[in-house]
Amino acid sequence: MSATPAFIQARDLVMRFDVSPPWLNRVLQGQPRQFVHAVDGLSFDLPRGQTLALVGESGCGKSTVARMLVGLYRPTAGDVVFEGRSTREWFAAADAPSLRRRLQMIFQDPYASLNPRWKVADIVAEPLHEHRIATTPAEAVDRVGALLSQVGLNPADAAKFPHQFSGGQRQRISIARALASAPEFLVCDEPTSALDVSVQAQVLNLMRDLQQQHGLTYLFISHNLAVVRHMADQVGVMYLGRLVEQADTRQLFAQPRHPYTRMLLDAIPDVRLTGRQRVAVQGEVPNPLSPPSGCSFHPRCPLANDRCRAERPALQTFQGVRVACHAVEEGRG
Repeated sequence: MSATPAFIQARDLVMRFDVSPPWLNRVLQGQPRQFVHAVDGLSFDLPRGQTLALVGESGCGKSTVARMLVGLYRPTAGDVVFEGRSTREWFAAADAPSLRRRLQMIFQDPYASLNPRWKVADIVAEPLHEHRIATTPAEAVDRVGALLSQVGLNPADAAKFPHQFSGGQRQRISIARALASAPEFLVCDEPTSALDVSVQAQVLNLMRDLQQQHGLTYLFISHNLAVVRHMADQVGVMYLGRLVEQADTRQLFAQPRHPYTRMLLDAIPDVRLTGRQRVAVQGEVPNPLSPPSGCSFHPRCPLANDRCRAERPALQTFQGVRVACHAVEEGRG
């Protein structure tokens, strides 16, 4: 892993949602309260200027992590540390706007994340007014035009409404809005999953160019491993709210350690027809209301034994790779 000092640190993040039935139902039916552990003790370090990708099946907690990092969710436990300062305290402090200006998010659906009643000029200028970056209407117009040009749109597009654009163009507008406050850290929650493949490549290349120009740090959420391989410096694999493996991108794709990571990579079509043996992903993600005992992956794991069913593995470092797996620890993998 990189020896560069951490810019963003997640420390034992936990996010628990109360999904209990209404109080009267619980009393009459004798039901206990129910909680979903969407994120369960997640930790990582992200150096400045790098991209960490979080991957995993739907429902593993990736988007919940994204929302905690930018302050949309307050963690049930744990903390996010930004340049050595706890964001839990920072978001509640008088200088919270200075933090919000430096953290921005690009959402998954470009059709839902833009206000259909606002013109593009108002959408992109909102952060400029909110953070008092543009002090006059003329300055706001100039900045909006510059931002649109930066993401490959025409400054004249500022007079249009979102419905007049394609999906890829809308996502470029979302990126322009995120860049308006000159952030240092961008959380990208599957920013290309709703786009066609050819448009995905354009948006991803734009994001890489912007990262190099501005020294941005990305947390990239995706379930598309081809996209992750193109974008990320590090990859974290999540399963049922926990990080089960984290490694440099090349190392993870060349030598995956955790059985779940291997199954995800085996699901990628083999265009070279190498004939190597592949193991399909078995079973379904367990119910998060009643997760399995021990290692949460053991019902689907071909290497599981009695220890896996009884003891929850800790995330440990093996040859520069962080893995939470008894089979790897014991050399059974």
